[in-house]
Amino acid sequence: MLPHSTLFILLCVAHLPAPSPALPFEQRGFWDFALDGDGGGMMMRDEEEGSAIEELPPPELPICPFGCQCERRVVQCSDLGLTAVPKGIPADTKLLDLQNNKITELKENDFKGLTNLYALSLVNNKISKVHPRAFVPLRYMQKLYFSRNLLTEVPKNLPPSLVELRIHENRIKKVAEGAFSGLGSMNCIEMGGNPIQNSGFEPGAFKGLKLNYLRISEAKLTGVPKDLPDSLHELHLDHNQIQAIELEDLKRYKHLYRLGLGFNHIRMIENGSLAFVPNLRELHLDNNRLSRVPRGLPDMKYLQVVYLHSNNISQVSINDFCPLGFGMKKTFYNGISLFGNPVNYWEVQPATFRCISDRLAIQLGNYRK
Repeated sequence: MLPHSTLFILLCVAHLPAPSPALPFEQRGFWDFALDGDGGGMMMRDEEEGSAIEELPPPELPICPFGCQCERRVVQCSDLGLTAVPKGIPADTKLLDLQNNKITELKENDFKGLTNLYALSLVNNKISKVHPRAFVPLRYMQKLYFSRNLLTEVPKNLPPSLVELRIHENRIKKVAEGAFSGLGSMNCIEMGGNPIQNSGFEPGAFKGLKLNYLRISEAKLTGVPKDLPDSLHELHLDHNQIQAIELEDLKRYKHLYRLGLGFNHIRMIENGSLAFVPNLRELHLDNNRLSRVPRGLPDMKYLQVVYLHSNNISQVSINDFCPLGFGMKKTFYNGISLFGNPVNYWEVQPATFRCISDRLAIQLGNYRK
């Protein structure tokens, strides 16, 4: 027979409850409940359940700068009155929006750790100073929007991965030699609205670039800048003070298909100038001081749109737009504007527009001083 003490212990063990099958507490949502795996209903955890289990640390909450909104690797910190780039930006951020703030400077470590950043918007701040190493961590950034700030020069050491740069409406007066060096992937630069003159572009300023799109509008140019990238497909120089297009101005740009020269002071386009841009599709010469239709348009086989409105053109000849022979023009015109000129539309012969696809594509109108 077992001793009384041993029998008592066995009886106690026999009456112990079976081990609880309950799992440790796991917070699956915002509330302190979990979804039942079988029925799909909500089940509150009993306080006694797992009471002897070691307490787990609270789950980590997503990091987001105060006042900003962070969702799906997009961090929006616009319109917050920020005076500096905020701290605590998640490392996996793809798009960072800092526009419409009061940031005055970009410091060396402002973007440290943001190696995944794809696009950065700094539009409409008060940035006048950029540390030479501010953009070094951004190894994969492709789009930089820097418009409406107080920059006086193109920022140094831009990421080599950059594809698109918009720095219009700053205070840039000079683009130094090699300002865009190492940016072999750059495709688009928008730098209008800066008080830059022709002399502000140093020789070699655009060296190494293979741009498709360049806009230097609303500046102080008096002529077409020299040595722009010869790879350009679009060149926009509207709203400047250009007075003439000379023979050598377009010689480099045989790949151009859109040329914007509207809102200038152009009085003369030298004969033969347009022969250097044989692939041109659109030519914008509106709001200038031309007294006649530019020579050479009939020889442009692919030209489709010509804006000549609001000039001083007083006469339009029958062969100003269309070639003499059939089949010489590969593409018919689908837009010619001549309104706002002192030419009497009833004096223009219908055959003048024989190579136009639709009569509605011709815009003529009475001249008003």
